[in-house]
Amino acid sequence: MKDVIVVGVDGSPASLAAVEWATDDAVRTRAPLRIVFVLDRYPYEIVKFPDHNLGDQLTRSAARILDQAEQTANARRPGMAVTTEVIEGRPAEVLRELAAGAAELVVGTRGMGGFARALLGSVSTHVAGHAPGPVVVVNRLPETTRGEVVVGVDDSPACEPALAYAFEQARLRGSAVRALHAWQLPVHAFAPEISYDMDEIRTAQHAVVTGLLDRWREEYPDVKVIEDVHSAHPVEALVDASGGADLLVVGSHGRGALGSAVLGSVSRGVLHHAKCPVAVVRPRA
Repeated sequence: MKDVIVVGVDGSPASLAAVEWATDDAVRTRAPLRIVFVLDRYPYEIVKFPDHNLGDQLTRSAARILDQAEQTANARRPGMAVTTEVIEGRPAEVLRELAAGAAELVVGTRGMGGFARALLGSVSTHVAGHAPGPVVVVNRLPETTRGEVVVGVDDSPACEPALAYAFEQARLRGSAVRALHAWQLPVHAFAPEISYDMDEIRTAQHAVVTGLLDRWREEYPDVKVIEDVHSAHPVEALVDASGGADLLVVGSHGRGALGSAVLGSVSRGVLHHAKCPVAVVRPRA
């Protein structure tokens, strides 16, 4: 069902925060919530002396994690429609497939396989880089509502799905959209023999952003739009803006063949350092 919100859990605090985020969004969008635990038996099936009781232990552990997640959702929003399910397989692959049939996929920052890779889980990185549609990665929820959705803006095709998602989220929340465009001069700009009119460059950058936003202003006339254009590294600017946002939305520009390569450098940077939940929005086929 395209209207269902899927949240993957692993029992970590970040995954419970993801459940809370997904629960709130399910209420906002009036979508059912599906909580999934992906049970990966493979790491436990290659030992020299297998433990035949381990399978039952893994199943019971999955059931406990799902029960805790369901209780978290019910405590957050009593009476809403929630289903839980254990699915066997490789977590990244299963979640990517589930995302294709869902309105959005929500995960915590910790790897679903039970260990973290650097600051961001390997599974979270993979699904954000591969899964179609919005993937929301949650570390913790802001303590207070800030009333702003930040979206990274540029003139690439990857920006359109991100803008669509950001404006719809802002409408549902009654929030403003901060459309942030960070630009940097090319390296050769610092050659002393080349002169640049900075005012002209700033004017041109503002014109690009204004042109991109015209359509969305017309489609969402009740959403306040803040144009935020300045010279800075995109990751630094987006991370700074995330400190005052309820949600940060970015497109994915990566075109590589493997997980972290598919996730663009800006998306990967903000996922590691953002101060609020991050939605990476890839186009659907």
